[in-house]
Amino acid sequence: MVAAPMSGYSCRMLRRFGHQSVFRKGLFDGRVAIVTGGGTGIGLSITEELVQLGAKAVIASRKLERLEVTAKGLSADYGAEVVPVRCNVRERADVEALFDATLKRFGRVDYVVSNGGGQFPSPAELVTERGWEAVIETNLTGAWHLCQVAAHRYMMEHGGKIVAIVADMWKGFPGMVHTGAARAAVVNMAKTLAVEWSRYGILVNCIAPGVVASTGMHNYPSGIPEAAQRQIPLKRLGKPEEIAAAVAYLLSPAGDFVTGETLRVDGGGSLWGSNWPCPDREPMPPIDVQPWPEERWPEYAPRADAKGDR
Repeated sequence: MVAAPMSGYSCRMLRRFGHQSVFRKGLFDGRVAIVTGGGTGIGLSITEELVQLGAKAVIASRKLERLEVTAKGLSADYGAEVVPVRCNVRERADVEALFDATLKRFGRVDYVVSNGGGQFPSPAELVTERGWEAVIETNLTGAWHLCQVAAHRYMMEHGGKIVAIVADMWKGFPGMVHTGAARAAVVNMAKTLAVEWSRYGILVNCIAPGVVASTGMHNYPSGIPEAAQRQIPLKRLGKPEEIAAAVAYLLSPAGDFVTGETLRVDGGGSLWGSNWPCPDREPMPPIDVQPWPEERWPEYAPRADAKGDR
């Protein structure tokens, strides 16, 4: 039995049906998508978006129990085929087995959404070697496994689209140096693959969500979501379905001429604000302003009565 952790935050998504897509019904009829991390949070909303538009979905993560709840729920709500598969993306053999199961069941893989990931907050000086490797292997190596296996097993012959969910790390990622490094690497990897694999008809893009009120919010300490909200120009947190709609755009025909790009869906948060405290130094360093040239070299300065332009 999976317990539903509850916090003091409202749970709008607990209504029987989730969100209503803005795209036309049947947009993804006959298509098959793999969504890692598809059992909860943003991954659940991405899966819901795709299946209500006609796609068949295979959802994967390390914990099968919650995947099964989501697969049964979405299948019942939308009359869809949602198949749960246990997969640790850090393990190449698991990713191969994920594609084995998908191809055996459906015979094709049109879309891969690399959404599964994990990290933990820590000052950089306290991150252990084990902690560093765990986050890099999950968020970077796992994404690489999905991309390369997708190419080898299906997309190099048939084409396809890959979308990686990354993060708002454009000003660095103070407090989570490991995931900032991993996500930045995924963005660069997507640019490279977009060029190298264009000849196969494989499109590779990323989406960088800001702070989103997904199921992961239940794990945040009190006050953190409110502080994050104040740092977003739109003054609200993102909704999981807004990230899902961005994924649907890239996977749809509207995204057929977009590759190697990263779409920021963050309410302007990447443009303004920071939650990482930078305390003042004591004493504060003096401000040493660069002198004018004639102050530096007074012997060459024009006479006081000469006209000059600074």
